[in-house]
Amino acid sequence: MKYIDIHCHLNLDDYDLDRDEVIQRAREKGVGMIVVGVDRKSSGLAIKLAEENPDIWAVIGMHPADSEGEVFDEEVYRKMALHTRVVAIGEVGLDYTHQGFEKKLIQQEIFEKMIALANEVKKPLMLHIRNGVGKEKNAYSDALPILKKHAKVHGDVHFFAGTTEEAKQFLDLGFRLSFTGVITFTHDYDEVIKHTPLNMIMSETDAPFVAPVPNRGKRNEPVNIIEVVQAIALIKGEPLEKVQAHLVDNACKLFSIPNLQ
Repeated sequence: MKYIDIHCHLNLDDYDLDRDEVIQRAREKGVGMIVVGVDRKSSGLAIKLAEENPDIWAVIGMHPADSEGEVFDEEVYRKMALHTRVVAIGEVGLDYTHQGFEKKLIQQEIFEKMIALANEVKKPLMLHIRNGVGKEKNAYSDALPILKKHAKVHGDVHFFAGTTEEAKQFLDLGFRLSFTGVITFTHDYDEVIKHTPLNMIMSETDAPFVAPVPNRGKRNEPVNIIEVVQAIALIKGEPLEKVQAHLVDNACKLFSIPNLQ
């Protein structure tokens, strides 16, 4: 692998018409892919894609906002979590946007159960953490004590959008931070990236969302991880080849996956 997209959603229906072509475009550029579930159905589809493709791995879990209406079934998720192609538990966490804050306690309860599952199967966490509007709706500040109390594994803070100080607190817990194509069209996270050690950063697209420049506004796909990696290298002022190698190595170590030759 020359690149790895540690968080994409090829399991969503956005790709139903050309999923094989999207995978092939990424494969031709040496892009490995981790497909992430947001509920029981999409987690199962992530596993199926990982079973069918040697350069795709799966992450399974209940998204704090996008799995509304689903009742957590411990046995179903445990069975999926034990699958050999599943490399992490996620995306799980807290989401206080929209009506999410009103269900704060429910989200925290599910979050703790998913952490317990990750501890049990000894696989890392893929965190989804989103703030609402207002200081009392800071999901990062709520997630940190939960992780400190319950998590025995490390993981990644997907689509990190917090402050430099919040970043430091997650890094101190051993969690990596991953960044999306957003960094190609805003400088809001430059300081966070500059202060994050190269061995603690990872790259993601969150496809089909937030396509980077020059594809902004279009459906995103894993091959666009190249633009994200280039942006990280530019912001950190490091040679592209060095950053490429570190990002792949970081992901392989955290998720216990081989760097395919």
